[in-house]
Amino acid sequence: MYGTVVTTEQLTPDLVRVVLGGEGLADFTPSPDTDAYVNASFLPVGAPYSVPFDEQEIRHLPRELRPFPRRYTVRRWDEATRELTIDFVVHGDVGLAGRWAAHAEPGDRLQMKGPGGGYRPHDDADCYLLVGDESALPAIAASAEAVPEGRPVVVVVEIESSDSELVLHSPGELDVQWVHRRGSAGDPDTLLVEAVQALPRPGGVVSAFVHGEAVAVRAVRRHLLAGGIVDRDRLSVSPYWRRGHTDEQWRSIKADWQREVETDVPLTT
Repeated sequence: MYGTVVTTEQLTPDLVRVVLGGEGLADFTPSPDTDAYVNASFLPVGAPYSVPFDEQEIRHLPRELRPFPRRYTVRRWDEATRELTIDFVVHGDVGLAGRWAAHAEPGDRLQMKGPGGGYRPHDDADCYLLVGDESALPAIAASAEAVPEGRPVVVVVEIESSDSELVLHSPGELDVQWVHRRGSAGDPDTLLVEAVQALPRPGGVVSAFVHGEAVAVRAVRRHLLAGGIVDRDRLSVSPYWRRGHTDEQWRSIKADWQREVETDVPLTT
């Protein structure tokens, strides 16, 4: 399955929106999850093939010439136009995915698998807490749009500066708090959890989504579970990346890290 670039848009200094369409998405079946994602394949410079490609036919190539998989959230699927929107975090020409998105033009193609997913705001919750950074912002935005009408939804997002803020929408009673890294004298590993700790304690049943940088989301998870703020079965936590690690370095230790995180708060808490 592959999509063909229809349009691109610079949403913020570090977020690029790419809309994909075309016949390559004829078999795309959307997921009901608001953190739905596709596994996209990014071609290295000098790859002797193009999209669409047969994975079996390129397995013999050296690792540096094979495509690199990256997971990206589906920001929106338009059933009427059969177009797929993905928002990419871009830091100049750093990283295969960011570089591709920054330079994408109409007609370019992106091969992918999926979608998968695992979270949608629980219908029976009394309120919602959506926490993360730029990498989680597409899923946070999609989740805010899917909460039941009139219920409180608090969004806490760590971003570089006010230039990176977006207008979010929700049928719920939306409260958005932006946490700026630039100009902050605090520890970058604790900015997010400190913002969450400063929130008034929510009442009733909470549905929470906490995704983003590994150390930050681990701290937020610990706070929410140890404080009895959220039940485990209504908490979605995922470390998308880790500060100081490349994508490959993080992928190589992510499973061990997640097993370690599970021991932070005993199941009896």
